[in-house]
Formats: sequence, C-alpha cells, structure tokens
Amino acid sequence: MTGPTGLRTEHLEPALGIRTTAPRLSWRLPEGAREQRAYRITADNGWDTGWVESDQSLLVPYTGPRLGSSQRVEWRVRVRTDLGETPLSAPAWFETGLLSSEDWHATWIEPGTMPAGEKGDRPAALLRWEFDVDRPVVAARLHATAQGLYEAFLNAERVGDAELTPGYTQYDVRLQVQTHDVTTSIRPGRNALGVILADGWFRGQVGITRAAEQWGDRLALLAQLQLVHDDGSVTIVGTGPGWRSGFGHVVAADLIEGERWDLSRTPRGWEVPGFDDTGWDDVVVVDHGYAGLVDSPAPPVRRVEELVPRSVTRLPSGPHLVDLGQNVNGWVRLTNLGPAGTELTLTHGEWLGPDGDLTVEHLRPAVPFLPHPLPAGQVDVVVSAGVPGDVFEPRRTTHGFRYVRIEGHPGPLTTDDVRGVVVHTDLPRTGWFTSSDERLNALHEAAVWSFRANACDIPTDCPHRERHGWTGDWQLFVPTAAFLYDVAGFSTKWLRDVAADQWPDGTIANVSPSPRHEGRQGPIAMLNGSAGWGDAAVIVPWELYRAYGDVRILEELWPTMGRWLDRAERMAREQRHSSRAHRPPRPHEQYLWDTGFHWGEWLVPGEEVGDYGAFVAADEGEVATAYFAHSAGLMSRIADILGHDSGRYAALAEAVRTAWQAEYLDDDGRLVPDTQADHVRALAFDLVPDELRPAVADRLVELIRKAGTHLGTGFLATPYLLPVLADAGHLDVAYELLLQDTEPSWLVMIDRGATTVWEHWHGVDADGVPHESLNHYSKGAVVSFLHRYLAGIELVEPAYRRFRVRPRPGGGLTSAEAAHESPYGRIESAWRITGDVFELRVVVPAATSAEIVLPDGDVHRAGPGSHHWQVLR
Repeated sequence: MTGPTGLRTEHLEPALGIRTTAPRLSWRLPEGAREQRAYRITADNGWDTGWVESDQSLLVPYTGPRLGSSQRVEWRVRVRTDLGETPLSAPAWFETGLLSSEDWHATWIEPGTMPAGEKGDRPAALLRWEFDVDRPVVAARLHATAQGLYEAFLNAERVGDAELTPGYTQYDVRLQVQTHDVTTSIRPGRNALGVILADGWFRGQVGITRAAEQWGDRLALLAQLQLVHDDGSVTIVGTGPGWRSGFGHVVAADLIEGERWDLSRTPRGWEVPGFDDTGWDDVVVVDHGYAGLVDSPAPPVRRVEELVPRSVTRLPSGPHLVDLGQNVNGWVRLTNLGPAGTELTLTHGEWLGPDGDLTVEHLRPAVPFLPHPLPAGQVDVVVSAGVPGDVFEPRRTTHGFRYVRIEGHPGPLTTDDVRGVVVHTDLPRTGWFTSSDERLNALHEAAVWSFRANACDIPTDCPHRERHGWTGDWQLFVPTAAFLYDVAGFSTKWLRDVAADQWPDGTIANVSPSPRHEGRQGPIAMLNGSAGWGDAAVIVPWELYRAYGDVRILEELWPTMGRWLDRAERMAREQRHSSRAHRPPRPHEQYLWDTGFHWGEWLVPGEEVGDYGAFVAADEGEVATAYFAHSAGLMSRIADILGHDSGRYAALAEAVRTAWQAEYLDDDGRLVPDTQADHVRALAFDLVPDELRPAVADRLVELIRKAGTHLGTGFLATPYLLPVLADAGHLDVAYELLLQDTEPSWLVMIDRGATTVWEHWHGVDADGVPHESLNHYSKGAVVSFLHRYLAGIELVEPAYRRFRVRPRPGGGLTSAEAAHESPYGRIESAWRITGDVFELRVVVPAATSAEIVLPDGDVHRAGPGSHHWQVLR
C-alpha cells in the first residue's frame, strides 16, 4: 500500500510566501481505501500531531510551533484506513513570506520622473539597483509588490513566471505581495536587480467608463531581496535610496488601450551589472507604510499556452491578418519585426467584417451615461530596431481576441513568425466532458475557453470591453467553474475584495474590485446593490463550501452576508415602489423588496434597454424578492454549519417566500409576471407551494412552446432553465432546448462559428454582424447540465464526499462521459447505448461513496473503485 498523495497547503501547490500562521493541509488517501480512521502529520520543525482519530483529510489546520517569517516547513502524513496503516507520504512543503511590518526593511520608491501623459498613453518606468554578494548564497527570496504593475529581472533573468503582478485587488485595502525563489539567479560578486513599472489597474484605465487613476496618480515599488548564506546569516537588499530610474522601450502601456514599444530606445543591458545609468534619475523614497500587504490564496496569472495560428494571410489592402482559430485572452508574440524603423500596428478583435477584415465596432462601449462610444482599445505598436533576436511580447496588457491585423510589415509574415499567447490564472483543470454529439462537445469547449479568457486574476465579464469582476456573472457561473477548474483560492481572493468593497449600508458593489468612478462616490453609484448581483456575497461562499468543503470561507464572509441581507430587509420594510402607491400597504409588503435599482433578468432575448430612465426606475420586485428569499434560506443553512442561530434567517426566508407568493401568485395560482424566467426562478428557488409546482412547470413548458420551443430567459434564469425542466418531469423539453439550432439558442453560437460563449443570444446575427462581447461565460453555465444530468455526476455532500451518478440520457445521444477531480480524487461517469443495452462505468475515489441510479430506476451503492452496470432499455 502506498502513502497518501496530493499533499496541498490551503488551496495551493506549492505554497510559497503565504502569510497565514495557521495554514490548512490536505491529502488524498491511497487508492481503494474506503475511509480514513486516523492521521499523523510530522514536520521538520518538530511538529508531530501524534495519531489523531479523525476522518478529516481536507483543510486540516496546522497546529505546530509558531511560524516565523520566511520559514519553510516540510511535512508528511501517514494515515490509518480500513486497509491498514499506510507508509509516510512523500514530503510536501510550505513557506511563509514576510508576516509583519517589522520584517520589512525596504522602503517604497517612486520613479525620479513619474511617467506622464494622457491615460492609456503613459510609458513604463525602469528602475534598477546593483549590489555585491561576497559569500555563498544557499537561498534567495524576492518579496515584491507595486502600486502599478511590476516585472522584475535579476542579472537579466526574468524573475518568476507570474504575469500582471502584483495582481488586481481593492488597492485601498489589499495589496498582494509575491515571493519569488531567485536562488539560481544570484551570482558571486556584482549583481543587478531591475524592474519595469507600468500603470496597470492601479493608475491605468479600468471598466466600461475607461476611468483612470482610480487608486492613485503615482506609481511606486516595494521590493526586498533576502539572501541566506551558507553560515546562516542573512543579507537584505531592498528598494530605497540609491536606486535609479529611467525610461526605455515601453513608450506606452495600458491594460485596455494596449502597449507600444520603440525598440530603438532600448537601454540594452540596463538589467545587468555594469550598466552606465549616469543619465538616469535618483528615485524618490516615499512612506506608504506596510499596512494592507497580503498574500494571494490563488495561483498566479501565467502564460498558460501558446497557439500556432490557423493562418496568416495578406489582405488586399496590405495588412496581414492572423487567425488563431480560437478566441482567447492574452497577447501575440511576434519574432519577425522587419527592418530597423518598421512600425507595426497590431489590432486585436473577435470577428471579421463582410470584407474579410477585422472589425472591432461591436467592442466599443456605448452606454447611456457616456456621451459617445469609446474606442475599442486593444492596439499594440512596435517599432523595430532591426536587431536580430528582438521579440515583441507585451506583458503589461492583455486582449480578448481571435484575430490580429498587423499593419506596416513589408512581409511576408508566416505562421512561424506569430504565436498567440494564452494568459490567465493558472488554475488546475478538474473537469472534462465529451459525448456522441460533436456540437455539444464544441459548446462545452466554448464554455471552457470563455471561462479561461475571463479568469485573469479576477473573474471578469469579458476580456476586452470592461474586464470587470461583475458579481452577478460569477455567482451564476461558479458552480460550473468549480467542476471544470479548482477555483477555491481564486474565488477566495475575489471574495475578499467583495467584502472590502461593501458599503457601510450593506450594499454590495456591482463589480469587485470596485473603482471609485463606479463605486459609492462615482456618478453611477445608484446602479450598485442589485439583487442577483449583490447576492454573490452569499451564493459564492456557499458554492465554495459545497465544492471544496471549505467552512472557513463561510465564516470569513458571514459578516458581509449579514450586512447584505440586513440591507435587503431594511429596504423591503421601509421603502415601497411608486407603482404601488395607489393602494394601501398590505402586511406582506414589509418583506417585498421592490425598491432600489436592479438589473433584473437582463439580456432577455429580443429585449433591449430603450428608455434608460424607465429601465432604472422599473419595478423588479419579483426578481429581487425571489433572491431575497433564496439568500435568506442559504443564510439559515450556513448558520447551522457555523453553529450560529439559524432561526432568524429561516423565519426571514419563510416570510419573504410568503410575501413573494402573496404578490406574484394570482387567485388561480398562476404567476404574474407570466415569463419563462419567473417560472424558472419560482421552481429553482422553491418559491411556490409544493402542490403548485407541477402546474408552474407545465406553464413554463407552455411558454417555451409558445416561443417556438425556444428559451426566453436572460442572464439570471438561464443556468437554472434545463435543470428545473428535467427535475419537473420535462427532460424531453430540456433536451429540445439544449439541441435547438435556431435563434435564440446555444447551438446557434456554435453553428455560426463561435469558439467562446456570447454575451447576447444574437451575438453574431444571421447576416454575420457581431454584437457586443463574443466572450462572456455566463450563458455557458448550461454545460453544468451536461455534467450533472447528461453524464449524471451530482454532488450530495460537500467536496463530493458523497455523490450521486444518475445519467439522464435524451436528445438522441448514444454516449456521454464526464470526469471530475474532486478534493478526494477522480470521479468518472461514462455511459453508452448500444442497441437496447445501456452500459455505465463509474469510478469512485477513495474515502467517498456514491449512489448509482440507473435509467430503469434501480439504485445501487458503490464504494471506492471502478464499477460497471448493464441494463436493457
């Protein structure tokens, strides 16, 4: 028997630079083990738990000697299972960063000349320092962060592989510090540390309004290099007096606008010892302090993949057109830059116009509170120095694109000269799906790619026009994402910004991190606090608990959840929508949330925002009250888990549910408004009495048939549509909608060439004209139906400790399979229909159990291992 495997600290592997003194440890049991009966953790710092009688193998708290800064702990675990006592696991490790302000000896510095210019048009600064190493170094760590984006080099070697550091957070409260292992880059004698510093989110343009300088108008760097010598002594080199700053080849850098290089301005050798920086400025030392410095519970953003273009062609008008064949987030790496003085302009976009050239018109933000549409951005420029080996790869911007138009190159350019670099948070893949229907497989891949493109340090809505962490988008998609990828740390990081962005009155911001221009001091402050968006503060932690068994995130967000529910309760009790002013208030209205701004169902097929004032003033009480009841119910369940009094929220949920019924069920038990979305929500959130559920489901089907067997849901209800139909006995209708190939439908996207999921159902219309973003993952949440209903993998207990496999074939499909790397191990479900025989294979990981429900209704219990069944249909 082998020892435990898959050792992890928190949600990271490896865990370098963590700032917690009580990290949680996890492991997986050996294959075939049904249960863990005890564990014993030992570490090289003397920690030994002894044998602990427990079945817990996820997120076990460290209880060893107090941890200090920059301390590396190597640990192992052995367990007792039903198979006996295992050997020790292979070792794993975690290492702390700088845990307190007293550990910082470096000081903040600013460039001697602050990069200037209009927003989107400011250069990057170069900062450098030389130092001597006179004794052998056995370990070296660089702790770094910035107000702006930093990219560090040590003796011309790029430090680490993380991109867009220090990452995007609510900088008023939280600023991430990265810890880099640079041991192999240190040289005996003279060394040089260089940093490129650019605007990033901190000072550059953000959001649909393209507001800039949302957290400050000056850039700054904090970096501390700690060298551990062979005799145990430590040398510290950090930012402070004596550093020098200048400018180089990055003449403009902005996340949205793009990046411009002039390679003829490159101060070659600036990042190596001996460079003559006499023409550079002395830096300015500033006192920003060390408050708010944090680590990240998420993996970093990285260059995850390179794509060879499908084609590089020359347009009749002269430019080259690159087609990656896939819509992505990232940038282009170009190796053929042409002769000296060649100026290349790279424009990135998602679609081609009728002339076969790139179009970006649909990516120009046009919103009612802006006087005119804004530029689409996503334009990079490089001026060649004619130096062999020069490469253009912008690292201070990202773009959402499939196509790139390259203007100014004398040519020819070929696929050997260009690579598409896919950039996003480097999340471990945990979920897969395939079936006998190639279009469904393509839809699944489109949803996966949409998520990948929008997981760039925060969960964004789109990778181009806004790149905002919209709360509604993530609460809808997080259950799907948690099947496909390990998003535990990624979501935890973002939720801490949600909590930081919460207003004193409990309002949850539309987006997190929330720039000031769109927050409570901005001109569109009143658009914050919408039902279905703000409810992310409750729903996302709940989904993380379900997927990963993480109780701590529930506890951490509990105050945020409570303030959000208090706000909804207060608004329902104290305010009343003007449309009800003509009638005397009725008792149930104290629980009817019908005031404030709400996005409502949002993006319903065929509906557009015409009169903006009327849209803002609309009564969305049926949506808001539904979410009020739903979140209150979740709060009651969370209270039970945390050991809090759940009675208050249970009673509140029931009172709100009763109010919803009083207002939105007529005397005949029919829903008003009579929309698909409201029927879906009524069933998904258990808002109607049990005896009315069949009638509500039947009416939903009637509405679908009335629409020509098309969906009529928008943003909020679409993820629930197919599941509620299936659970209500209308599985056939669910498959008809899934496989519908006329507009509006998912397969229209695939048939019209989508490789990512569209924001609008008519993202590319029948004439081939694109509309709005072609890379929004929210409607891609439908692939959860493929995982949970078609393949049949259903979570029963948190972290899949118990799960159900209940495939529900339909739509003429003859096979489907899905796999999920759960916290306990790999789950598989694969079925095939051959003639009259249904065959199912299920893999159950160690320490879990499964309930298997076959299509004929037979129920089986399955423990760890691989299992097979055959039944006649």
